Amino acid sequence: MIVTRRQFGKIAAATGAAAAFAGPANLFAAAKPNSNFNGVQIGVISYSYRQMPDFGTENANAVLRYALADGISAVELENVQEEWAGAPKRPMMQRPAGVPAVQTGPPTGGPPPRRQMTPEQMAAQAKFAEEMTAFRLSVPMSKYEALRKMYNDTGVSIYAFKITLNMKMQDAEFDYAFKAAKACGANQITMEMPDGQPELTKRIGDFGSKYKMMVGYHAHLQATPTTWDEAMAQSPYNGANLDIGHFIAAGNSPESALEFMKKNHARITSMHMKDRKSPAHGETNMPWGEGDTPIKQALQLMKKEGWKFPATIELEYTIPEGSDSVKEVAKSVAYAKAALA
Repeated sequence: MIVTRRQFGKIAAATGAAAAFAGPANLFAAAKPNSNFNGVQIGVISYSYRQMPDFGTENANAVLRYALADGISAVELENVQEEWAGAPKRPMMQRPAGVPAVQTGPPTGGPPPRRQMTPEQMAAQAKFAEEMTAFRLSVPMSKYEALRKMYNDTGVSIYAFKITLNMKMQDAEFDYAFKAAKACGANQITMEMPDGQPELTKRIGDFGSKYKMMVGYHAHLQATPTTWDEAMAQSPYNGANLDIGHFIAAGNSPESALEFMKKNHARITSMHMKDRKSPAHGETNMPWGEGDTPIKQALQLMKKEGWKFPATIELEYTIPEGSDSVKEVAKSVAYAKAALA
């Protein structure tokens, strides 16, 4: 059952907004979602809902509501889970002069350009990093266990915990990442591929071995069929959070994307799904079925081979006027369901 925001609002009005967000299971106990289609688990990353008006204030509560509205039964959480547990708020950074507030050209899907920060911004970032470390080393895991229960009670599982790890962090913060992920019920950590830092992927892989948890590295336009080879050779717990759309926009062929899946399926922790055009066609993010990415073929390959890693919807194309993130994610769910019928 898909519950619209309007329907949710009526339910919340009747039962009380506080109860709606504090105990979503009370509202959806009889309408648990199922986005596992013929053995292929379709999920969504919380980032897909970033443009919803209450995303920044309701954090993990809002993401759960959106997932339920889309009929999605499994999620990857990024940032919102820590905010929900009481993490300090990230400092707001003024956009540097000359950088448009609204994107005017086709999206690249790559990491955002590095900004030149003012001394004040650098100080704010340093203060935030200190506060974040203090939070991570003190927050009880019961917070994440409660988040897991809140999601599970509605029929939604948390399979991936996205976080950034770096060499400056102490071991205790690495321990926190894996313990928090486990407390949420996740079976993997996801993070951006740390290019040119084999010492970091080695260290992360060692912690993966310690906690018996996979780490999936996410690549953008640096992706090639061999991008993950070094990290995967360092540890059996280092894997790929393959983004099939970025893989195509990076200049790889649809055939090579499917071959990568066949070769590395045992080390793919989860796969981000978006439809991007090839470099020859501008690399643009498109609604599913309108780009050059073999989304349908990839999903059908997962079904045929019985691979169990989730396929994660990551919404990055421009939302049409009159629509919103929840409606557009629902379109991807419908596309996936039809492809897997």
